[in-house]
Amino acid sequence: MIVIGLTGSIGMGKTTTADLFRQAGLPVFDADAAVHALYDGPLAKEIESVFPGTTIDGRVDRAKLAERLSAEADAFRRLEAIVHPAVRRVEADFLDRARADGVPAVVLDIPLLFETGRHHDVDKVVVVSAPAEVQRARVLARPGMTAEKFEALLARQMPDTEKKARADFVVPSGDGFGAARDAVAIFLRQLLA
Repeated sequence: MIVIGLTGSIGMGKTTTADLFRQAGLPVFDADAAVHALYDGPLAKEIESVFPGTTIDGRVDRAKLAERLSAEADAFRRLEAIVHPAVRRVEADFLDRARADGVPAVVLDIPLLFETGRHHDVDKVVVVSAPAEVQRARVLARPGMTAEKFEALLARQMPDTEKKARADFVVPSGDGFGAARDAVAIFLRQLLA
């Protein structure tokens, strides 16, 4: 089974690209969705013990947690020490099921693939990329997003140019949906030929 790592900076069109892989019949593991599911119960008690006042009714309040993360220098490191092992367990279950089902390839949708060293755990890396002005417009159109929040998120991510240089394949999402769809089809034809 071929394991594809899908990544891209915020606002690059990674979610849409992951959907294109799903439409092509590949199982996709969404790391962000796994985190949100874990925040809705399984990790809430542990996160509350490290970051008191960040849960409501047994669920992590992401806004309150974000406030704490921005206020404490080592908060991301402490949160990642809780979250990353739990996400890896969910991912391992996903991979075990895919192997048992005999699928030829799967996609691991991991936003910080390079930043967390996870690119070493996949066979191929696909980076979704768009011009900086397209990225900025997409992100700033999101509810509650500000230029300051956008810049803070970018600061935690590897620059797009470096991601593209390290990729096995780049999906250009700035040229519209059709171009991204065609790029995914080309990649899969090359990969699964």
